[in-house]
Amino acid sequence: MTSKADIVIKNSHIFTSDESNPLAQAVAIKGNRIVYVGDDVGVEEFTSSGTRVIDGQNHTLTAGFIDTHVHLLSGAKWMGYAELSQAQTKEAARQILLMFAEQNPIETWIIGWRIQYDVVSTRHDLDAIIADHPVYIRAADAHTAWANTKALELAGILQADSEWNENILRDESGIATGELRESGMKAVLDIIPPPSETFIRTQLKHAAEGFNKAGITSIHNMNGDLNDLMIYAAAEDAGELNLRVYVPFEIKPEANEEDLQEAVAMANMQGDYVRGGAVKFFMDGVWESYTAFNVHPYADDPTVKVEPIFSLEHFTRMASACDRLGLQIAVHCCGDGAVRQTLDGYEAVQRSNGKRDSRHRIEHVEVCQPEDMPRFRQLGVIASIQLSHAPLRLKESGVAQYRLGEKRWQYWQPWRDLKNAVAHLSFGSDWTVVSFDPMSHFYVALNREKLSPASTDQRLTLEECILGYTRDAAYVEFQEHQKGQVKVGYLADLVLFSHDLFQLKSEDILAAKPVMTMIDGRIVFEE
Repeated sequence: MTSKADIVIKNSHIFTSDESNPLAQAVAIKGNRIVYVGDDVGVEEFTSSGTRVIDGQNHTLTAGFIDTHVHLLSGAKWMGYAELSQAQTKEAARQILLMFAEQNPIETWIIGWRIQYDVVSTRHDLDAIIADHPVYIRAADAHTAWANTKALELAGILQADSEWNENILRDESGIATGELRESGMKAVLDIIPPPSETFIRTQLKHAAEGFNKAGITSIHNMNGDLNDLMIYAAAEDAGELNLRVYVPFEIKPEANEEDLQEAVAMANMQGDYVRGGAVKFFMDGVWESYTAFNVHPYADDPTVKVEPIFSLEHFTRMASACDRLGLQIAVHCCGDGAVRQTLDGYEAVQRSNGKRDSRHRIEHVEVCQPEDMPRFRQLGVIASIQLSHAPLRLKESGVAQYRLGEKRWQYWQPWRDLKNAVAHLSFGSDWTVVSFDPMSHFYVALNREKLSPASTDQRLTLEECILGYTRDAAYVEFQEHQKGQVKVGYLADLVLFSHDLFQLKSEDILAAKPVMTMIDGRIVFEE
């Protein structure tokens, strides 16, 4: 006798991400697993008076989306601060920061996030807004920040004789300008009072609810440590975390091989929702702040010299140790020099350790030289792409277009070229840098314009976008036999949309939004 389902969704256009059964009408769920995928007639056998039947109204149903690159815990914390993404001018930033200060009178620090480059540039800009409280605001990409004079004084880095000078911009007399890049940000961050555990748990729950509403059921948190993993695990135990979270251990330049035991401890934690098993390196910074490591000089300032965060020898030594421990490796690379050096390191790791099913990754791949693209497939390296990092059109690309220069535009965010060259491609948002809403990323992928006549058309298809957020994303975290497909026996992580996505014109894709999200057979969002 056929076991009756708890939930049946019928009258849907199901894009299954399953090559053996790509399209279906109905799905049945029992407990936390899918027990039937097929047509509306066949699903009747799984339906009883106790079954909840949901009419899909001929709309698209897919596997739950997996965002392979977010900063969930840190992003959740920052959600409690002044949000500056809409501030296009100093005046707009001033109003937002003053409103935050008024609404949070007991706060000793005024903190903002997601501000665009060139809105503020010095401590004097922030002093003119608030001078009697320390102010710290972070750029949208989290690779640059600005602090007012009060904050710099408290951190002990205002004067030229400061002990901490790395990546702190200074004027001709040695006084800090207020702009902090990469490791320079830490000088101020280290003295900002940490938020309470209650604040963190509340913000984390709120952030997870937002992801659920966007149709996201799993994320890869691309920075973390054992303490972060324990926060997620505690939220899972309390029933407050309706997201599956994969947490790599961040390896900083000062780390040694003994420190990798923390990553091993994280890998040994394999909960239903929270798990470890990977490590994360940063090979470089970003184009906007002249910290991306490139093959050729910056177009707008050829005198800038950037060194990678890890030398090739240092990276190869640490990556080899990680690989021997069975850990997956992910590396942040924005510049083409960083991409090339990371591939060189992965090749060296294979020579020393031998080949295995490692599924090592390169994150962002914002610029990649053509001769390096085939190496992804040869080495079995995954390209983990953040679609909304690409400009929809050249005039919306900000300062990056000048840093790269026209000769490099054809290699900027080369999705189609990478799709044709690499074995595996996955997609994510890089929230909090941009929105985590997958539809906004689909819009860019479907509608992106060529940056120059010499550029290749790098647009992707809707099918490729969905696969990059489902089946292919599950493969990245070694979960392709558990999730990422609407398939019998798989976890019931599903999302139902307000439209048939495949009937929408590419320019209208933003009209679609999730109306139901299911995780583990439970409906966690329903409009």
